[in-house]
Amino acid sequence: MADPFSDTSSGRLVAEAMPGDNAAPLSVSELSLALKRMVEGEFGHVRLRGEISGWKRAASGHAYLALKDADAVIDGVIWRGAAAALAFAPQDGIEVIVTGKLTTYPGRSKYQIVIERMELAGEGQLMALLEKLKAKLAAEGLFDRERKKPLPYMPRTIGVVTSPTGAVIRDILHRLADRFPTHVIVWPVKVQGDGAAAEVAAAIRGFDALAPDGPVRRPDLLIVARGGGSIEDLWAFNEEVVVRAIADCSIPLISAVGHETDTSLSDFAADLRAPTPTAAAEIAVPVLAEVANTIATLGLRAERCARRYHERAGERLAALVRVLPRRDALLGPQRQKMDDLGGRLDRALERRVTLARGQLDRSAGALRPAMLDQRLASARQRLEAMGRHLDLVHPNRPLEKGYAWVEARGTGKVIGSAEAARAAQAVTLHFGDGAVDARVERPAGKSYVPPKPEQPSLL
Repeated sequence: MADPFSDTSSGRLVAEAMPGDNAAPLSVSELSLALKRMVEGEFGHVRLRGEISGWKRAASGHAYLALKDADAVIDGVIWRGAAAALAFAPQDGIEVIVTGKLTTYPGRSKYQIVIERMELAGEGQLMALLEKLKAKLAAEGLFDRERKKPLPYMPRTIGVVTSPTGAVIRDILHRLADRFPTHVIVWPVKVQGDGAAAEVAAAIRGFDALAPDGPVRRPDLLIVARGGGSIEDLWAFNEEVVVRAIADCSIPLISAVGHETDTSLSDFAADLRAPTPTAAAEIAVPVLAEVANTIATLGLRAERCARRYHERAGERLAALVRVLPRRDALLGPQRQKMDDLGGRLDRALERRVTLARGQLDRSAGALRPAMLDQRLASARQRLEAMGRHLDLVHPNRPLEKGYAWVEARGTGKVIGSAEAARAAQAVTLHFGDGAVDARVERPAGKSYVPPKPEQPSLL
């Protein structure tokens, strides 16, 4: 019988059954399925401890990662439902213990673990995760002192984010009632377990979104509170979503998570950390009795200051009165001056009346009838002389002696030279008894020079 694995069989072009070969060839899918069944049947659910590497959350909500130790690596996948239920945010470099089902992925010819539950491998890993998140948020400035807002001295409304049951809310309300009764709005949330961080963050953002004039009064101060517990119990207040909600809140916020020795990242992001929820209530409001006593004390101080100011003013007034001169000494010279001016006024009036009477007497003498007749006759003579003078200098007076004046015809313009008359040609001659039109013709020979007119004599 021929050897099926001999060299003579390797050169065949077409596969065919060989003697002793009683098994049909398997497909790749059949082999992958057989391996899958064998791995899942042999191992089933397992718990693995390893360090997270290559953590990635897909858009579908599924998460992919690798778990490794010093010598080996295994791929892992967390389906969307299990990924949403994780109690913390996985990060590379964190050592965890996972529980899941070992299986294969035929598409890549590899085996992997489908993780159903993931836990930190000890409190040390939890602290390492906390420190990494703290460093990340601190680098973004979420814990900077410059971001801290001052707390209101006397808030009218306080919002409390906490569990509606338990001692925390009762302690806060009781302490507020004892110190300074204030309107309180409680936003009930889970403070630990699955979904607690999301509820706390939503409550903080919900308070911050209230309108100042809305139907629900917007708080002047927020208190985020929870009682003491282990680091796992307080872990919701270390979640990034809660820390960012606190840092983004525009309302002043007090973090009161755990007891005095407990510290969470919420404490670093808040405007003030209170060691306990009860201490947060004490910090939030003053003591009513102390406020009333302070007001009364300030009122007494204001009254004493006003009284003292009045007394000091009276003392200053009395001192000024002592140094002021007496009324008679102050007003005597002015009175004397007034009397003197009064006497001078009387004498001045008498003198003024006397002068006026003299002027009137002189004017009355000048107004006698004979004087008026003399002045009237003199004025008439002057008027007649002026009339005779005007008659002599009248422009038409020379025309009575044979003279005439020449006008460019139709223009009203007086012609004063022969050249102008020749230029006008048509003229009008004005005589004493009327006017005649004429035309100018240039005479032969030399130009005609009229005799000089007789100059009228002036009276």
